[in-house]
Order: sequence, then structure tokens, then C-alpha cells
Amino acid sequence: MAALSIAHFQYWRSLPIITPSLFPRSPVYGIRPRKLSTSITAPLCFTSNNTQISENGDRSIVGDFLDYLNESWTQFHATAEAKRQLIAAGFHLLNENDEWDLKPGGRYFFTRNMSCLVAFAVGEKYTVGNGFHVIAAHTDSPCLKLKPKSASSKSNYLMVNVQTYGGGLWHTWFDRDLSVAGRVIVRGSDGSFLHKLVKVKRPLLRIPTLAIHLNRTVNTDGFKPNLETHLIPLLAKKPEQMSPKSKDQCTSSSSKDVHHPLLIQVLSDELNCNGDDIVSIELNVCDTQASCLGGGNNEFIFSGRLDNLASSFCALRALIDSCKSSNDLSSETAIRMVALFDNEEVGSDSVQGAGAPTMFQAMRRIVGCLAHNKINEGAIERSVRQSFLVSADMAHGVHPNFMDKHEKHHQPEMQKGLVIKHNANQRYATNGVTAFLFKEVGKILNLPTQEFVVRNDMGCGSTIGPILASGVGIRTVDCGIAQLSMHSVREVCAKDDIDIAYKHFKAFYQNFSAIDNKLEVD
Repeated sequence: MAALSIAHFQYWRSLPIITPSLFPRSPVYGIRPRKLSTSITAPLCFTSNNTQISENGDRSIVGDFLDYLNESWTQFHATAEAKRQLIAAGFHLLNENDEWDLKPGGRYFFTRNMSCLVAFAVGEKYTVGNGFHVIAAHTDSPCLKLKPKSASSKSNYLMVNVQTYGGGLWHTWFDRDLSVAGRVIVRGSDGSFLHKLVKVKRPLLRIPTLAIHLNRTVNTDGFKPNLETHLIPLLAKKPEQMSPKSKDQCTSSSSKDVHHPLLIQVLSDELNCNGDDIVSIELNVCDTQASCLGGGNNEFIFSGRLDNLASSFCALRALIDSCKSSNDLSSETAIRMVALFDNEEVGSDSVQGAGAPTMFQAMRRIVGCLAHNKINEGAIERSVRQSFLVSADMAHGVHPNFMDKHEKHHQPEMQKGLVIKHNANQRYATNGVTAFLFKEVGKILNLPTQEFVVRNDMGCGSTIGPILASGVGIRTVDCGIAQLSMHSVREVCAKDDIDIAYKHFKAFYQNFSAIDNKLEVD
């Protein structure tokens, strides 16, 4: 290293010293860096409870969103955290197996499979036949999942067999500090079986890349790993001295010992239970790096699972805050609802996915209960006909290094509001009427919106929007927050867009009834 000049020394000496006080520890979620720099237009600061406040006095939900991301390593944890927030806000937990007793002005929710959630608030002026105003999103993200028989051994390493879930950018999972999280079924002392969530926060696994010296053409020919043989996380080095019984367990393929005893021991330590009492596991491989602010002005959010926990969080928070006070539902004639589904990344065809009739069954039960099971002709059909669904999923922001991948007149940017998605072939469910109504909601608060359509020479992804629109028969608009690195282990979106999406969704719940009444379309 070259010696520093006096000028250099004086410059570095003048820089502020980063002290531990700049990194407050959350009592629940651990450490999140305090915002050190601010944007020029609307600086933010942290209060004592880590709430961000802009100079114009608006509260930001970004800090809470980072906490939500860091808590929600899996679809199970995301649903559990949503459940916790709803209960704290006064929502009543329902059971799909019980009879429901609903009342106007009430707030309720239920979960399915610990990975799907439907919450709703009934307007005090609701009458049978009025509509539902719904925001739907999904809790799952592309990831690696442990195979039913995960234990394997190669070159004296203990390896963990995984399967790919969804369409991930799998090369981004190499050389990351990985761990496991998910749900476990544990045998109780009384012989019962309990669902428990588990999250091993320390780096436990790693998928190492091959050194360039052994793969000289990787930078010219591309990195093309075989997903069956190369994408296998390393757990530990096999001990050199092992008893015959332990050696058999490390490579066993029996129904009793299908996972490494070492892995089971790690899980039992986290759950504070006996390893023999763990009877079933359903685990995702997760990146351990925390979600955080980034960029020169801390204008970005760097995190995994933004697709689609960003939409899920904004929708959930908007519903909670739209009916927080006793007066918020006093003049509402509709039912406000949020639906968070699992398995969108693999087509939604599951009991907890949007392809199941979960939402329609809930709507039918709600109408029947509020009508005291005396439903007039066409009550449910009329209710669905007057309903409106916002399908909220992340959107492709224009990439500065690959701008030609976007149609030149439809290049959504970060920090410029929600993206309304269009596709003539119905890969998105938006039409001219639904787009107009949703944009009218944003105009109330002067919130910007953008338009997106894929190039004609490229394939178009899809969302739960068309699934629910066709399955339920509900008017639908597809929208999302612009992001980069979609389906990477580490994604990026704009901090400002989280606040914009939240405000747009909240305005939808509070104002859509009045806006919808101004437009007559048969």
C-alpha cells in the first residue's frame, strides 16, 4: 500500500466515526442499520422506535417493511407475521372448520396451510349484494427446498439434496451464506403433533463455485451449472472417526433416517426439543444476509423475496390502517379484503394457491353469514359482479444495462409509482376500465402510476390476476412495484415505491366505493 499523503490523512481523519449507537438493535428482529444519509428531495430520519419520518411529516413504513422481510424467510413465516400483525390490530381469528358469526363493522381473518391468509373488514353500511374490494398477492418466492430424502455424502462431505422451486436465477445462489427455515412437525409429550416454525439464523450451508483455474471458459461461455449435480449445498465435513452406526446414518436412505443426524440436531437445538420427536420437516434454503437500505442516498432496498413480500406487506398494512379507528368503517358499504396465497411461483395449483376456490368460498360464506343464511336470488353473484380485485405482484423495472429488453414506450422506472400491467393475450387481467378506475384512486393523493406491456418478440409472465379473474368472475387490475434482479437471491426496489404502493392501496380501500359509483359499465 502506498503511503498516505498529509492531505489524504486529514481527509480520512475528518470523516465521522461509525459508533455502535448508529446501529440500534431491535428487540424483536435484531440489527438494522440506521439511515445515515438522506435523499435531497424528502429526507427521512429515524425516531426512537425506528419509524421513519419525512420532512413534511409523513410517516414511512419502510422500517417496518425491513423488519417484515427479515422475519419472513419463508411463506410460513410471512403468514405467521401477518397473523401476528392482524391480531395486534384487533382482527378476530376464524377457523374454516367452524361456523362463523360475522357482523357489520367486524374485522376477521383465517389462514390455510400456514402459508395462505385471507383477512377482511365488513363495512358498517354493508347490505347483502354489495361488493368486495380485494388486494391479492402471494407469499412464496423462488428458492431451494430440501428433498424428502436430503442426506447424501460426496468426497467425505455431508451434502444436502435440494429441489428447485419456481424459476429462480440459480447462479445467484452460489457462494452465499445459506441456512434453512420452514416448518417442522414435532411429537408432543402427550402424543399429539404440533406445527412449529424454525429458522436457523447462522450460516449453515454453502454452494461453492468451481475455481476459474478448473473452468477457464466460464467467463466466455457462461456459467451453466447442472441443477441436479452442481446445485447441492455443503453442510459439513464428514468426521474421520465414525462409529459404524453413525456412518450408516450419514448415508442412510431409510424412511427413519432420511436427513443427516447433524441437521436434525441443529433443528432440535433451535426448537428446544428432542431430535427423535421431529417427525416431519418442510424446509426452504434461505440466504442469511439481512434486508437493508442501500444506494448512495439509501434510496434502494436490497433484499431477497421482494417478489412478492413487498406487495403482501403493503396490502396487509393498507387493510389494517384503513380500518384502524372506529370511524373508518362507519360509512363503508363494501367489504375490504386482502388475500395472500402460496405457490404462485409454480402455477398456483394447490390447496393454498390462488387456483383453489379459497377466496370465492370465503366470499360466499361471508355473504351467507351476513344474510343470516337467508340469501336472496343471485345475492352472491351480484356481490361478485360489484367486486373489484387488485392483483399485486412485482413488475420489471427497466434495466439500465439492458434497456432493449423493454418496449421503448413502456419502460417503468423505480421511484415513479405503481406499474399497471397490460397484455392483450390476457397474461395480465387488466382492461381499459379496471386500469382507469385504479388510476383514479391514485389521483386522489396525486400518486403517480406507470404502464407496462411486454415486447411482441418476448414471452410474458403471468400472475394470480387472470386465475382469480376467470375463476371468480371478478373485475381485476394487475399492478406491481418496479424492481430489478427479479428472482435473484438478492433483489432491489426503491424505498419510495413501498410508501407509494401502501398509500395507493390504502386509498383503494377508503375511496373505491365512491369512485366506482361514478362509472356505469355493464
